[in-house]
Amino acid sequence: MGRPRKITDDEILAAAERVVVRLGASGLSIDAVAQEAGVSKSRVVYDHKSKSALLEAMIDRQMSLEMDRVSAAVAEHANCVHPELFGRIAVAERVPDDTDRAVALAVSASASGEEAFQQKMRQWSEWDLEAIAGGPRPDAALMSYLALTGLYCIELFGLPEWNPAERARVLESIRIIYASFPDPMEA
Repeated sequence: MGRPRKITDDEILAAAERVVVRLGASGLSIDAVAQEAGVSKSRVVYDHKSKSALLEAMIDRQMSLEMDRVSAAVAEHANCVHPELFGRIAVAERVPDDTDRAVALAVSASASGEEAFQQKMRQWSEWDLEAIAGGPRPDAALMSYLALTGLYCIELFGLPEWNPAERARVLESIRIIYASFPDPMEA
């Protein structure tokens, strides 16, 4: 008889994401995640104590992945006029997938009643805003960032269905906002 395969916490969280993609936030349960991951319910409970804790860990995982993508893109754009902004625009070139959308909907469904989730989202926004404000032309960068955030949010909720050319045009327009926004110091 073979030795049972060890399941990592990351694999459990990936199973939770698959459950949310397939069943929505309301279908997320300890039982569904355990079944999807091929582990016992007690294993999921041991690692995550409750559905709320499981959801929080799933959100933390997605936020960490996103922060890693942003950090890498900022480093790749170190020679741009505003690496923090243009790195984030580069990250936004990746169209949100079903997992991104499902996690965003789960966050939205949970955030209304969970102060811990709201606090995490505020911290993430503050981190972004501080990075954007730290570069040149902070007013122009802020306007571009807000447009970028608006694009990302409505895409996470599956509202527009842009073809690749339209989406590229929108991202280029966001870059143009930065370049053309009036700088009060130059007036």
